[in-house]
Amino acid sequence: MFLFNFLFAIGPWQVVLVAVVILLLFGGKKIPELMKGLGSGIKEFKKGVKDDDTQKNSSVDKTEKE
Repeated sequence: MFLFNFLFAIGPWQVVLVAVVILLLFGGKKIPELMKGLGSGIKEFKKGVKDDDTQKNSSVDKTEKE
């Protein structure tokens, strides 16, 4: 419940503050590389979840046939 409340307690100024801190820590040139890595990581995660669901469904189908 705490996490749910925390997620909705973040306002626009907090988002701006976090963005400024990230910009100061990593610099303008490094941020596109970080976002590219984040995007590819999310893509691989979704691919893994999809493959896992496919394997579960195929194993359920095999069990139902027996």
